[in-house]
Amino acid sequence: MSTYRVAEAADPGGPFRIVEREVPQPGPGHVRVAVDACGICHSDSLFVDAGMPGVRFPLVPGHEIAGRIEALGEGTTGRQVGDRVAVGWFGGSCHHCTPCRQGDFIVCENLKVPGWAYDGGYAETVIVPEDALAPIPDSLAATDAAPLACAGVTTYNGLRRSSARPGDLVAVLGIGGLGHLGVKYAAAMGFETVAIARGAGKADFAARLGAHHYIDSTADTPVADALQALGGAKAVLATAANSEAITATVDGLVPRGELVVIGADTEPLGISPNQLLLQGKIVRGHPSGTAQDIQDTLAFSVLHGIVPMVEVVPLDDADQAYKKMLSGAARFRMVLTNR
Repeated sequence: MSTYRVAEAADPGGPFRIVEREVPQPGPGHVRVAVDACGICHSDSLFVDAGMPGVRFPLVPGHEIAGRIEALGEGTTGRQVGDRVAVGWFGGSCHHCTPCRQGDFIVCENLKVPGWAYDGGYAETVIVPEDALAPIPDSLAATDAAPLACAGVTTYNGLRRSSARPGDLVAVLGIGGLGHLGVKYAAAMGFETVAIARGAGKADFAARLGAHHYIDSTADTPVADALQALGGAKAVLATAANSEAITATVDGLVPRGELVVIGADTEPLGISPNQLLLQGKIVRGHPSGTAQDIQDTLAFSVLHGIVPMVEVVPLDDADQAYKKMLSGAARFRMVLTNR
């Protein structure tokens, strides 16, 4: 009997333990992927802590997967054993709900998120639907491709689907795991890029990422006033998971400006209707991206030399790595590897 290893949480909240399971065979329309790397995303805690409906234990999370196809299920087309592929938050769609029938697969009513709908990438092997696969460029390392399949596509897609155009002032709120990529993408897209974070000491780092301006959100000048002093932002990409900080950017938008929210927080935003109505401002939630969006993200990243800042650890250390991510001690992205 052939086996593979997974890092699983037996109960809500963990801890993770390494166990062996029998290697599964992919069913129709699915493939088996040998996992080379899997990023640890903060949203994994939604499932580990049983914060989402239908979560089952023991749980294997992980939706930032990079690996190689090692087996094809019946009916798969256009894929070959050995192909390098990435899988992100978009782990497949149902193809029959109204959003799917309208071609808006990322908001599928039955979205198959790895680590929720099926076992995720904290493992040596994972079975995924074929429509979740994005090819990985040869020049991109698996440890870089994995976080780009979630953190990368979310920031890249959020910016390119905003109303901002090259030359416009665009602000990125937060320069952590999501935001450091957001700043890199914004600069590469030709936006006049503003990084917003806590503390004056991050200004040099923001400049190294490509930001043209830096705003310290703890300074005496309110963030909105600082943005308006630069001419006002056409778009703000809010990566910080802090509703108060997100709210503070709204008055820094130009008329018809857009707040794109990708940082998750349970607290409500403190925005009044009048802040939006009088100048036609927009507040929009942005949910990741499809497999095609991931493919686009990886291609753009290679073209512009954009990679995430990662700390790579072996699968055996999944529990310590997950706790480091939760504690905030991780520097940007923790990535598990099997190679």
